Parts: sequence; C-alpha cells; structure tokens
Amino acid sequence: MDVILLERVEKLGAIGDVVKVKDGFARNFLLPRKKALRANEANKKVFEANRARIESENANRRGEAEKEAASFKDTTVTLIRQASNTGQLYGSVAVRDIVEALEAEGHKVNKSQVVLDRPIKAIGLSEVRVALHPEVSVTVKVNVARSPEEAEMQASGVDVMSAMFEKDEAGFTEDYDPNAEPGATAEVQSDEGEAQQG
Repeated sequence: MDVILLERVEKLGAIGDVVKVKDGFARNFLLPRKKALRANEANKKVFEANRARIESENANRRGEAEKEAASFKDTTVTLIRQASNTGQLYGSVAVRDIVEALEAEGHKVNKSQVVLDRPIKAIGLSEVRVALHPEVSVTVKVNVARSPEEAEMQASGVDVMSAMFEKDEAGFTEDYDPNAEPGATAEVQSDEGEAQQG
C-alpha cells in the first residue's frame, strides 16, 4: 500500500514522502496513529493544501522536544534488582521500569518513547534511547545493580562482576606432584626423594 507520511518515521521517510509499505503495517500502525494517509489523489490534494500547517506544527513539536532534551543531559537512572552471583537478573528490566524511574526523576515520558532494543537481563550500565520526537532523541544511562553501594561503584567506573571474580594471585597454592601416592603431601614426597638420591 502506498502512503503519504505526515511525520518522519524512522527507516521509512520524512514528511510528505510517498512510500510503499506492507498493508498490515499501514492499517495497524501508520493510519490509526495518524502518521500517514493513504496515497490517493484526494489525500494528495488535502496533504498539499495543509502541508505548510503540518510542517509548522511538526517544527513546533520538534522545538519543544529539543528544549525537553536539554533537561535529559547526563541523566542516569538507578534500578535496584535481585540478581544471581553471576550478575544475571531474576527477571529483566522492561520499558515500564525505565519509564517509572524517569518519571521519578521528573521527566515526562511514555512507553512508546523508550526504545529498548532488547530487555536488560544483567547488572551493569546500559544506554537506552528515548525518542522525544521522531527527529529528536536522547540517550539515558540505566544503572542496574543489586544494592545502592554496588550502583555507586558501577557509576564510578568499577566493573562489579570482574572485580568479584578477580583471582587471588597472592593466595595459597599447593605443590602438585603427579607421581605422589594418593593422600600423601608434597613435602613428604620431596623428603623421601632426597633420601633415596643421597
């Protein structure tokens, strides 16, 4: 189906572009959300007659979104979740959790504005895109941790998971003799070996 875009749609086109899309995408998404019109002669005339108004309204909304984007500068939200020793979350961080955290920080966003490519399923820092307008988006850091202390460590740049699993290089190491009898200690074996040589 050919449609005329009434606003910029990512990976599709800009205002006024006539694009060919699958029928289901047009019927279920673009047309009900007033993002496009069917590309027939009557709608083309209506669009051309209203083009200036549509473009000025879009410019106003973009201006408001740019002002709002300035308030998102360096925004980080911290989410405390339960996780296993390996850092895997029991569950995942969804769009709803991020929206609630941003609203608690005083930002007005809705679910459709948060672009989460895949659910966050492990502790650590993640970057999430928030599309305030089809042409204006900001990046928000999401700090997922098991405790506020762990969140502070992650925020300061410490990789909590690698710090947890660092090997103790100065720890006790036991000598291993492949020829030793089961249960015998390495010291006894070395003493017997010296006695046999001498």
